[in-house]
Amino acid sequence: MTDISRRKFGMLTGGLLLSSALPSFAQAGGRVVVGTWGGDYQNLQQANIVDTVLKESGMQVVFDPAAETVRKSKILAERRLPRGSMDVACLTRQGTYEMYANGALEELDETKVPNIVKVHPFLRTKYSIPHMYTGRVILYNPKEVNPAPTSYADLWDKKYAGRIGVIDIQYQNTIESAAMIAGGGPSNVEPGKAKLLQLKQQGVKIYPTNEAMAQALKTGEVVMCIMWNARGYMWQKAGIDVQVAVPKEGLALYISDVGVPKNAPNKQAAFAYLNAMLEEAPQSAFASKMGYAPPNFTVKLDPALAAVIDYSKDQQGGFVLPDLEYMAKVDADLQNWWEKVFKA
Repeated sequence: MTDISRRKFGMLTGGLLLSSALPSFAQAGGRVVVGTWGGDYQNLQQANIVDTVLKESGMQVVFDPAAETVRKSKILAERRLPRGSMDVACLTRQGTYEMYANGALEELDETKVPNIVKVHPFLRTKYSIPHMYTGRVILYNPKEVNPAPTSYADLWDKKYAGRIGVIDIQYQNTIESAAMIAGGGPSNVEPGKAKLLQLKQQGVKIYPTNEAMAQALKTGEVVMCIMWNARGYMWQKAGIDVQVAVPKEGLALYISDVGVPKNAPNKQAAFAYLNAMLEEAPQSAFASKMGYAPPNFTVKLDPALAAVIDYSKDQQGGFVLPDLEYMAKVDADLQNWWEKVFKA
């Protein structure tokens, strides 16, 4: 064999090896069940993934909306069955970690989901794809809060007593934020408990959901809160007078994650669905509609939008990433303390 022939043969076999390593999306049809939160998040998946990227795929996408706790319980209850009831599981980053640690999620890489190669390295795991992410910030009413806050500690300023709000379902984030100004952090949230009891003494208001907090900000009942940057973007678009302040303690992240149960009935379709979620068009659509930054670093957002919801390389270098293993160990204790002590 000549050198030229060897090169041609090498290129040919290399291409065959690469193509054989990739999932066969052409055969990835059939029924695929997507476990999600429902609401706008589900509607945007339908419009920007199912009805566009996957329109000609032959897939029959069925959404299974529920709270994340319900979804996690279902995955764990079914994990020993040969076939589960869910192909794609939309969870938080903490949620996918817990499911993987319990042996319930498939490992993922670019041979199964090719678009993983376009994901920011700081967002990658071996068991999930990030669908969207945002930073934890302080939202405040600029007419009532002066000067603008620069630290989580500003929520403890007594001149705002009785006008600070926290969200019940965000107990982990709230305790962690308090810990970050009390000598702790993502790997030690214990100091946050005593700090939050100080806020309780000042008359903190507790709201059940993000939507309830939005209403409280709109009416002026609350003038400052800990929240996700993406929510600030959406609430500004809805006409609520709020501004965003980045706490000097750092930008902790919320990551909306997606995994595939090990016993998913249609794994090939599940991998294709995850790959579609990372395509540039749906990533851009979710960014503009919901205000979350795209994990796909090839996505080019409108500069005006990027300035509000995306993050510079300097900011990315200073992200405060979650300690997933630690939080999984202490979560039951935190929830118990929140219900029986903080809310009592």
